[in-house]
Amino acid sequence: MDYVYIIIGLVLLLFAGDFLVRGAVSLAQRFGVPTLIIGLTIIAFGTSAPELVVGVDAVLTDAPTLALGNVVGSNIANILLVIGIPAFIAPMTCSAPKMGRNMIIMIAAGVIFFFMASSGAITSSNGLLLLTLLICFLLFSAFQGKKSKGDAELIAEYEELAEEPVSYGKAAFLIIIGLVGLSFGADLLVSGSVNVARSLGVSEAVIGLTLVAIGTSLPELVTAIVAAVRGHCDVAVGNVIGSNIFNTLGIMGVASLFGDIPVPDSFIEFDLWIMLGASLLLIPYYKTRKHVGKLSGLIMILMYGGYMYYLTQSADSASAMGMPISLELVDE
Repeated sequence: MDYVYIIIGLVLLLFAGDFLVRGAVSLAQRFGVPTLIIGLTIIAFGTSAPELVVGVDAVLTDAPTLALGNVVGSNIANILLVIGIPAFIAPMTCSAPKMGRNMIIMIAAGVIFFFMASSGAITSSNGLLLLTLLICFLLFSAFQGKKSKGDAELIAEYEELAEEPVSYGKAAFLIIIGLVGLSFGADLLVSGSVNVARSLGVSEAVIGLTLVAIGTSLPELVTAIVAAVRGHCDVAVGNVIGSNIFNTLGIMGVASLFGDIPVPDSFIEFDLWIMLGASLLLIPYYKTRKHVGKLSGLIMILMYGGYMYYLTQSADSASAMGMPISLELVDE
């Protein structure tokens, strides 16, 4: 039944997250929030709602390393899968306005998080700092968007992707259904994942890095594929960057307020480096204004497959065995 709970939980998270985003976007449109701000905040951060609810539920159910694995694993999946798979369908561009700035913020957030994790745990004081940084980012983005009035081409892309806003009542209903669905979905996913991890003899961190991370990244993947098919690749890449910023600053910030999150040595020695390395992969494409094409997308997918294979198959994996591991094993 645990596998059934996981599947039901993922389905609930996928649909509930979509309802929440649609309701929130409609309300924002009704209140006159600029389209560019909606795209860079509500859509990007709304698709991270499953990770947020799963993270808090994991800490409350005494499985904090699952929350950690979910965030780190989702950030890795967002770059290598959510960009890699759509890029294999249509070339992905990294030249949207302010994307370079947000890319730097994403990497800086990852570095700050890495140093916090190096202490062995993410505490409530760390969480408050992360949330403060997130609020500063949101205020800065809103100010810059209002000051520059956005980029006409990118705004047009968001307007084309957006649906007609629904009524206030229907928007509120979608938001409520979304929140309830996220709550039940997260509880089923976390409880099922923890039981599966224990029955297979692997750590909750591994389940968070693999099964849970991929499942909660499905909203970003669906959004990216739709954007790529419609030819709006800047929207897809911008969504990934915004989601990763929110994952690192928002989800870990909120989750750590409900309890300290211990960081296994394996994360410091391996997984967090993979997360930072994946983030750095986008810089050359932005600097050279080149597309992330089919070959690059395939390489990203293969890299992610290799990472998954390492986590699930290597008997010496620190994440699986709960023991420190040397990076030299990656090169062998």
